[in-house]
Amino acid sequence: MALLTRWPNLDERRFYEDVWRQFAPFLGSSATGAVPGRAAGVFPAVNIYDDGESFIVRAEIPGVDKKTLEISVKGDQLTLRGERNIEPAAQDANYHRREREGGKLRRVVTLPEAVDPEKISATYQRGVLEVVLPRSPQARERKIEVR
Repeated sequence: MALLTRWPNLDERRFYEDVWRQFAPFLGSSATGAVPGRAAGVFPAVNIYDDGESFIVRAEIPGVDKKTLEISVKGDQLTLRGERNIEPAAQDANYHRREREGGKLRRVVTLPEAVDPEKISATYQRGVLEVVLPRSPQARERKIEVR
């Protein structure tokens, strides 16, 4: 038997989001202030696509100093690390909204296939990190001629 739950109306949803935001700072590093179940709390946001020869990962990391970036690959996992420093508001200022967070970032993504770690390249421009991960020779498609 299926259990049905009533979806909260807009005012109730806002209430829950506001409560979550108030308690998130006290819940540790796993709570970023975002509402559970929303992608906005994932940092950095990434797009991963395949051009046939390589996987390309683009991560939005505005405000991150290029010197703090660390990219590593182990097996089929790509790890991105860095740090973003946010200038604090004046000591006597009151926030009306605070959505941008500073601190260390870490994002691990699983790649669909093995890559060649010796040929990985990365660029960082205008707040976007692009990592090009060529497929390993064993993972590339090979056409077999039938005789």
